[in-house]
Amino acid sequence: MQTKPACPGGRQDHVDHRTTTGGAATPPPPPRAAAATATAATATGTGFVFSPADEERRRGVRRMKTTATGLLVLVALVYVLAKYAQHAWGAGGWAGYVAAAAEAGMVGALADWFAVTALFRRPLGLPIPHTAIIPTKKDQLGISLGEFVGENFLSSDVVKARLHSLGIGGRLGAWLAEPAHADRVTAELATALRGALTVLRDADVQAVVGEAITRRAETAEIAPGIGKTLERVVADGGHHRAVDLVCAKAHDWLVTHGESVMDAVQGGAPGWTPRFVDRKIGDRVYKELLRFVTEMRDMPEHPARGAVDRFLTDFAADLQSDTETRARVERLKSEILARDEVQDVIASAWSAIRSMIISAAEDEQSELRLRVRSSLMSLGARLATDGRLQDKVEGWIEGAVVYVVTNYRTEITSLITDTVAGWDAEHTSRKIEAHIGRDLQFIRINGTVVGALAGLLIYTVSRAFGA
Repeated sequence: MQTKPACPGGRQDHVDHRTTTGGAATPPPPPRAAAATATAATATGTGFVFSPADEERRRGVRRMKTTATGLLVLVALVYVLAKYAQHAWGAGGWAGYVAAAAEAGMVGALADWFAVTALFRRPLGLPIPHTAIIPTKKDQLGISLGEFVGENFLSSDVVKARLHSLGIGGRLGAWLAEPAHADRVTAELATALRGALTVLRDADVQAVVGEAITRRAETAEIAPGIGKTLERVVADGGHHRAVDLVCAKAHDWLVTHGESVMDAVQGGAPGWTPRFVDRKIGDRVYKELLRFVTEMRDMPEHPARGAVDRFLTDFAADLQSDTETRARVERLKSEILARDEVQDVIASAWSAIRSMIISAAEDEQSELRLRVRSSLMSLGARLATDGRLQDKVEGWIEGAVVYVVTNYRTEITSLITDTVAGWDAEHTSRKIEAHIGRDLQFIRINGTVVGALAGLLIYTVSRAFGA
């Protein structure tokens, strides 16, 4: 017999559309609206949505229920007819065999109907213990499922064995060695780099970069390094070209500004000296300066050049060993770094670097992207053939995954338990029944057939022994 499904609380299994707001109940929606509400069960309170495929499965379940119930009605009718023929028409022994088979078929059908129904609801709405198993044991099932997954799928040994069998290192290397795949990875990295640079606030990065450069410059003593560099330059004669340039420029300037030099000398003379004396002294000083600069420019062995060499050599040594000189250089460095102009230049360096990186990331033919692509392909080729490198990469991956699984297994499995706990019991039953209900109805059909055959066999053996 076909019964209307019942919900776990003993009431008939229907969607209760009443909602209470301040104790007032709203009337149920029309049948079409009720069907739409049941079909479009949203994630709020249910955890999932009844898709069109689920609705098609539910229709299949209903068809199988009708078939199984129809078979139960059929064997019940056969039983009634067989009994009637046996008693009213005096039918022969065949009626007893048919009645026994039909009776056992009814028992099997009813027993399997009870068992299948008890999984999802209270049979006939009766509060029978250990029924409506899925709605009442939903949370326990979620916990058991989480524990099962944690113990059998998230153990370190299982994860290691599975990852090792995959041969990730070799597969990854062969994949990266393909130019198309290397291009894809390069493009994704460029996109990620652009996104990261876009998200970063320029003011924050500039402050960090400025602080880092300033701190690095302040902690590093520069005098010894400058001294060593200057010492090598003097030893190699690299400063000679600078001295030549200074002498040539000084000579040209004196030639062009002779009158200015003489006026400057005359302006510094005492007021009591005659003008012609001042003019003669100024002319003499100018000619001596011009002669000195000209000789220094044209004579590589000029004594003044030797004096410059000795000065630079002594200064290079002092920068490396003289405490006072080094302290003066450090004070000068600190004063320069503290100037606002220098800090602005340091901070603005980030803008230039950022623009350069973004431009290189967007240009497919930029040196940056070409080098990254080449490096990825080279890494892929090595990874595909080098067993030691494969073992090292796979060891890193296995270690990372095992660490996550070992330390966060509870959080991972809680995703299962918490998700199941958040599902609505009634909709969970409907969802599960939609997926496995058709097979369960076959159990009812098989129970009817097997019960009938068993009853026939028992009746036959009983008659054979004279029972």
